Order: sequence, then structure tokens, then C-alpha cells
Amino acid sequence: MNSLKCVSPVDNTVYVERKYADASDIAQALQRSAKAQKSWKITSIEERQRLCSKAVDLFVEQKETISQELVWQMGRPVSFAPFEIDGFEERARHMIDIAVDALKPVTPAPKPGFNRYIKREPLGVVFVVAPWNFPYLTSVNAIMPALLAGNSVILKHSAQTPLCAERLHDAFSAAGFPEGVFQYLHLNHDDTQKVIQSDEVDFVAFTGSVAGGKMVEDAAAGRFIGVGLELGGKDPAYVRSDAKLDHAIETLVDGAFFNSGQSCCGIERIYVHQSVYDDFLGGAVALMNQYILGRPDNAATTLGPMVKAGAADFVRDQTRAAVSAGAVMHTQMDNFPLERTGTPYLAPQILTNVDHSMRVMREESFGPIIGIMPVKNDQTAIELMNDSQYGLTACVFTQDEEAAIRIGEQVETGTWFMNRCDYLDPALAWTGVKDSGRGCTLSSVGFEHVTRPKSYHLKSV
Repeated sequence: MNSLKCVSPVDNTVYVERKYADASDIAQALQRSAKAQKSWKITSIEERQRLCSKAVDLFVEQKETISQELVWQMGRPVSFAPFEIDGFEERARHMIDIAVDALKPVTPAPKPGFNRYIKREPLGVVFVVAPWNFPYLTSVNAIMPALLAGNSVILKHSAQTPLCAERLHDAFSAAGFPEGVFQYLHLNHDDTQKVIQSDEVDFVAFTGSVAGGKMVEDAAAGRFIGVGLELGGKDPAYVRSDAKLDHAIETLVDGAFFNSGQSCCGIERIYVHQSVYDDFLGGAVALMNQYILGRPDNAATTLGPMVKAGAADFVRDQTRAAVSAGAVMHTQMDNFPLERTGTPYLAPQILTNVDHSMRVMREESFGPIIGIMPVKNDQTAIELMNDSQYGLTACVFTQDEEAAIRIGEQVETGTWFMNRCDYLDPALAWTGVKDSGRGCTLSSVGFEHVTRPKSYHLKSV
């Protein structure tokens, strides 16, 4: 197959078709990137900041066009699509603003007769492999710190969202970036592995599935290069007895169903203290049944299709298996007439009478479904939250910050929230544990993963 085809979940038609890069295209891009990086790394940080800021300006100017493309490429409702461009801008500008301080040399205590410091050197060529579900938010996490640190970047975007790579390239090019500093390639899986194995690539930033992360590690094995892996999640929430229930219900239902549940840090498991379980469940079910499942190009739609019919049918299979094992489904199906097996249009699901023997409480669903369980105390909630192969984010809803910290210190996760969920703060490290991956993007810590320390030890004679 010589071309990629983006089949829109809106109406199952081909929305974008592009030719895959061939061997010559790939070789030339790698050579350009390696050559351009040698000049880019000695460009002042202030100039890198200026060019990156200009690129963000130009990108944001295209918000309306880019939003419409998101609707058709991956099915996000048109009323929500612009939020991704806002999030892209927030993260990009934060990383631009902190770059000088984050990249400044580390200076130890003075020592007479010596000038000593540790400089943060760029790695070289950074290969970014980005997914379709939040195509701009996931890619900017790696692209911006890599460029600011003095690396060149080659972006490989999902075949579902090829226009995202092109729109980013347009912005960086129009901003005046030197040729070769930022490039994209449309690649198939085999050629993606070959790029990872190429001598020119010095770091791989991958966001995607656990299986994809294993492919990246296998491809990079023996090359002694760094890899950043942001993988899956089965993110839990705990609602304590002292939680403000209205806030918890509104926040967690949105955290579960936004983007049709197709978020690596979306809420997929909820544990509720038994004293407030009935009230929480009643509110959550009522709110869920108010969603409007429809075409994402309809302004009234609040729940769009999943990206593919197969992804929706996977969630349907989880639901059927759970119900056959005793789970109770709370969806009023009459409210969702577009729901139909074999299509990407999937009604939201809340399941109760679930336990951890069920697939829906163990496997990443990546869809609009949550299982809710009552718990008797904090310790039980902690044990259940940790009973997972994943550890990306987790959250607690409570009015007791000390309790939130105490519980958070026992939960195996990359990010711990109190009274919120499904959010990336660019000032904080974005990272995961267990099968959710390794490495870090965003915050000042994110710069450490796209640079290497180089020590300078200068003696006066």
C-alpha cells in the first residue's frame, strides 16, 4: 500500500489521502535534519523562542480551519474542537516562557581557581510519533521542548490525522524556521521502525498504545538512544464521603466522556465511598443520559463518534461481557438513536455491580464507558486504584487536602489530582508509571529528557 487514507468517522468516507514517504524521501529528510541541527543548536535560545512564538501565532490564526479538520479526521464535536488549539497554545507558550531558565547551566558552589558548570546539550534529531486522539496536544508536548533545546524534529503523525503534521509544518515554515529543523513524514509501520533504527535519530518521543511502545523499544534496542513513552491508561477516581458531590459528578462524567472517552488520561474507573454512593450514582446516570450522540459537525452534538467502528465494537464487547457476568448497565438507549453495532456511534455507558474480574475494569477501554464501585474506606480505594497494569493519572474528590496528599502518596501514578481530572498542567511533569510508560514531557523537567548533561571543568593556571 503506497498511500494512507484517513476514513472519517463522521460518514465513513475518505477525507484525506496521502502518498507514503519512500526510501529516498526518508533518507533525504534524515540528512536534512541532521545537517540543520548543527546550526540550530548554536542558535541563541532567545532566537529559538522568537521563532517558536511566531509559529504559535500563525498556527492559532488558523483555529477555525484546523477545528473543522479535527471534526472530520477524528470525529470531535465541532463545539469542542477549538479547545484543542487553545490547549496547544497554552502548553507551547509555557514551554517557550520557561526555556531560558530551564536550559541554563547548572553551576555548583564556587571553587577557587576553577570555573565549573554543567551545560544542557541538545541530543540531535528527535523523532516524534504522535497519535490521533489529541493530535496537537500530544505532539506539542514533545515538539516544543525539543526545538527550544536546540534539537531538530521529524514528526510522524497518525494516518488518521495526517493534516495535523502538515498544519504544524506550515506554521513553523511560515515563521521562518531554517530548512530541515522541523519536518514531517507520512510513514507506514515498517518505515517508522526503520527511521527509529537510523543512525541520524537520537531520541524517540512516542505517544500511543502499549504494543506500540514495545515496538519502539524493540526498534531502538542496542542503539543506546533515549525513548520517551506515553502509553495507555485505566485512570481511576475516588470520591470520598466529604466530597462536594455536584462538583464530583460533573467533573468525573466529563472526564469519562469527553472526546468520546478517547483520552489516555480519561476516567475509566470510579470508586465511591459507600455513604454517598447512591447519590453519586443517581447524579452521574442522570447527567450521562443527557448527552446528545450525533454527527460531530452538528453544533448540538455533545458526544461524537469514536474514531472507528472497530474501536466502538471493542467497547461494546467489554460491556456485553460485563453484563453477562452480572454488571448492570444504566444507559437509557432510547436517548441515543444513532447507537448501532458496526458503526463508530456508541452510546455512553455507566456500569455498576462490577469488579476487577471483568475486562471493563482491567483493560483500557478508550471509549465512553465507566465502571463504578462502592468502597468502605480509603484503604480499599487505594488498593483498587493500584490494582491495574497502568499508572498515568488518578484523582480524589475530597475537601481534606491532607487526606488527599496522604492517599496520593500511596497511589501508583504519574499525576495525582484533587478535585479535578483529565488535564495536563504544562508547569508540571507529564509522566506515567507501569505500563503507562516512562520518560517525561512538559515543565522544566521535560527539557531534561531532550538534552544531555555536559560538564565543563576549567582550571586557571
